[in-house]
Amino acid sequence: MDIKKIEHLAMLSRLDLDAAQKQLLLADLPAIIEYMDILNEVDTTNVEPTYQSTGLMHVTREDKLDPNQNMGQALLQHTKHEVVKDQIKVKSVFN
Repeated sequence: MDIKKIEHLAMLSRLDLDAAQKQLLLADLPAIIEYMDILNEVDTTNVEPTYQSTGLMHVTREDKLDPNQNMGQALLQHTKHEVVKDQIKVKSVFN
């Protein structure tokens, strides 16, 4: 393990490490990898894969349209922009 590999791993992980953190990781990473190698020794031959651990299914609410709710008017009432003839007036994006 060298600094180049640490920098590559940091880039892949989107971590911004300073020089001291890189040195610390350089010292600690071999022990971390060795510890994780313990998982390779676990016998999982008769263990079913776990794709979902809670057993919950379809727990989100159904998306229902509320005919009494006028989304257009709600948007018009809660905008910070000027409203002109039931339309939200925004700054021009074209010159």
